Amino acid sequence: MNPTNPQPTTNAHPTPHPAPLTGLRVLDLATLFAGPLAATLLGDFGAEVIKVEHPAKPDPSRGHGPSKDGVGLWWKVLGRNKRTITLDLSKPGGRATLLRLAATADVVIENFRPGTLEKWDLGWEDLAAVNPRLILTRVTAFGQFGPYAHRPGFGTLAEAMSGFAAITGEPDAPPTLPPFGLADSIAGLATAYAVMTALAARDRTGEGQVVDMAIIEPILGVLGPQPTWYDQLGYVQRRTGNRSANNAPRNTYRTADGSWVAVSTSAQSIAERVLRLVGREDLTTEPWFATGADRARHADVLDEAVGTWIAARTRSEVLAAFEKAEAAVAPIQDIRDVMTDPQYAALDTITTVSDPELGPLRMQNVLFRLSDTPGAIRWAGRPHGADTTEILTELGLTEAELATLREEGAV
Repeated sequence: MNPTNPQPTTNAHPTPHPAPLTGLRVLDLATLFAGPLAATLLGDFGAEVIKVEHPAKPDPSRGHGPSKDGVGLWWKVLGRNKRTITLDLSKPGGRATLLRLAATADVVIENFRPGTLEKWDLGWEDLAAVNPRLILTRVTAFGQFGPYAHRPGFGTLAEAMSGFAAITGEPDAPPTLPPFGLADSIAGLATAYAVMTALAARDRTGEGQVVDMAIIEPILGVLGPQPTWYDQLGYVQRRTGNRSANNAPRNTYRTADGSWVAVSTSAQSIAERVLRLVGREDLTTEPWFATGADRARHADVLDEAVGTWIAARTRSEVLAAFEKAEAAVAPIQDIRDVMTDPQYAALDTITTVSDPELGPLRMQNVLFRLSDTPGAIRWAGRPHGADTTEILTELGLTEAELATLREEGAV
């Protein structure tokens, strides 16, 4: 690794095989948050990701949330495993340089409003002309066509439109939005899947194509069979707080020491174990106890039984008793608990990354483990434009060409 570049992190274990996406080049032109997250996920498993940012307008995620010593911490996670360059795509030199980069790439991820790339003569036809094997991945709030396509949009609108907010919250309270980028995160996962699917198709056809990802769609896809319920039964799911319409007891319960635990009984056998544990085996003989939906209609009775038992015991006592009974329970943890949880520690879910700017810092590890070709966090998010000269020199640009781009304001 070039000594001017960041060093591998402590979680990058030696392996006899290269990472599975080694050799894949991804240009990340996107901002906030689905598109960049998809690029991060690809980079975690070996793809070379080049983050392209405007020279004067960096990815806003660099300034989102808390910072330390003027360094945005969200960016350290979202920008990991990415080399960073600056290009103004609206400038002739920026456009020409992007086309040169695209000719060497496998994937371009962008989230401009529909028509923006075309305005700069960087649409699919232009990109495919220099690289017919390219996968152009377009991530927008509403997709590339339809009545809303040209509206500005963020994940919050997807959380509202999809039905998520309508079913989240207490029955007598307003619809509830998540306090984090849920729709963007789901769309980021879906986009990485879409890219890999398009690459698999390219292996067979030899040709690239366009991925059209609308952030309003993946979140709807994970909300269950609600469209089918409504289509066939006219059924509209309502807000039920922590309860479920499909099983009970299912709720959060306060312990004697002021902590909280969550209980789920999706399986009939687990429901029976829970009621035996709390001393209410008599309820398991009720006719309505035989199905999850019927139990849900008697949630008040079941919550009273379980909640009273839990309220008389400390969290550690509750967790130990549930584990012994092989019943499903988990503590309600905030991030302080997560950072010390023994299961997360065993999985190295929160790993340590060595960063030239901030020193050792901890963040979520790669999403899953592969036995022979694992992913790794090689470095945390890099400074704005840190690799511009190096990447463009690798591309074959001369000092004179770089100077011209700088004079034009294209880098």
